Amino acid sequence: RSIQKALLELNSNGFASDYDDFYGLISNCIGSFKANPQYRDDDRFLKIWLLYMDGHSDYESVIKEMAELQVCTQKALLYESIASFLEVKGRFIDACAMYNLGISRNAQPLERLKKAQVLFLERMSERVFNGAYRKIKTSVSTENSSNLVNPWSPLTLKNLLLKMNTEMSQYEGYHLINKSYPGKVPLTSLLKSSRNKAVSIGSGEKYQIKGCAGQGGFAQVFKALINDNPDDVVALKIQKPPFPWEFYIYRQLDVRIPEQERRNFGFAHRVHLYTDYSVLVSDYLAHGTLQDAINSNVVKGGSMEEVLCMYYTIEMLRILETLGDAGVIHGDFKPDNLLIRYSRDDPTDDATEFRLRSGPWQNQGLCLVDWGRGIDLSLFPENTTFVGDSRTSGFRCIEMQESKPWTFQIDLYGLCVVVHMMLHNSYMEIERKPSPDDGTAYVYRPKSRLKR
Repeated sequence: RSIQKALLELNSNGFASDYDDFYGLISNCIGSFKANPQYRDDDRFLKIWLLYMDGHSDYESVIKEMAELQVCTQKALLYESIASFLEVKGRFIDACAMYNLGISRNAQPLERLKKAQVLFLERMSERVFNGAYRKIKTSVSTENSSNLVNPWSPLTLKNLLLKMNTEMSQYEGYHLINKSYPGKVPLTSLLKSSRNKAVSIGSGEKYQIKGCAGQGGFAQVFKALINDNPDDVVALKIQKPPFPWEFYIYRQLDVRIPEQERRNFGFAHRVHLYTDYSVLVSDYLAHGTLQDAINSNVVKGGSMEEVLCMYYTIEMLRILETLGDAGVIHGDFKPDNLLIRYSRDDPTDDATEFRLRSGPWQNQGLCLVDWGRGIDLSLFPENTTFVGDSRTSGFRCIEMQESKPWTFQIDLYGLCVVVHMMLHNSYMEIERKPSPDDGTAYVYRPKSRLKR
């Protein structure tokens, strides 16, 4: 009570002598009670420790002493407060380590600590982006540098989603649930053993998990039956923390892609947004990916037949042409995200049917999925160019490799890499050489040469 009173007086007066008296009072309190186990896990005493740390000239020794005395080691407030203090001091790595330590110790409330960590990582991501932005801006012309944006910055996505919150809530299949996932089977348990587990999602839908169809850094995709119906098969994409952006892109594709081309871009039925997870329910295609097709040739010791390679290349060009007309960039164009579509009926050799994608040909081809890195160009000012690195090994376009702005180059370069993989069974390595037409310019060529 005396510390609280002194703090109020300090806030109203703020004389130097008051500071000395205030920190003397805190120091006496710490000295009197730090050896008493009765107050070791007391929130009130923790707050006094934090005031003591804030005013101490050697705050590191205070943090060390708190650790030795095990002050409130099971409370999220300890790790969150020290991490925030270290962040202000510019010690970002130590702050990150403090969040990780608290989470590893299951400090309570754990969800609050995890949310604080996510916000911290967002701030760090924006800080890294701003540094990269300043670096890049010095290497591009003033004409092009006015509208540079990192489309994958957590802050950028967060701001865009906030602006579209009302619009998204009206989308068919959008289900916002302002609580954590309540199911009896925790979604995290699906990572250990997924087959034949039943989970309830949303308002009564039951999904029988039949296996894992894919896994990434933040999400897992499962094959599932709705209400145990073998004729109603879907893909469940479970992501933590929740991520509604991909659902937004799918709904934009619904209205922007011509109907005859829509089947080439996947379809999302609905999304369930909990405070800790998002569950995206989409079509399931059972024939594997283009990466699987490439791998099957590697196993046999050969490469994909050139006619088939040509066919898939035409399919990818059509997909990217349609996507460009719709004002959308995929951002992660690679064979893992290209599902193979097979027609139930054998495609004909009619050239007109093939060209117009009519008859069995309309159900044959490729389907581009995984829109987590999708970019909606309509949300940015005209002539906006992008910075930011996909960090996808083998698929970083030349602009990314040379820290230059980019737009559609990211998808087009990805297409070139996929074609190279089909022909050579390897990622494309490039080399820069002086242009034969202009000695001051350069051209980029694959290092691997064709056999003829």
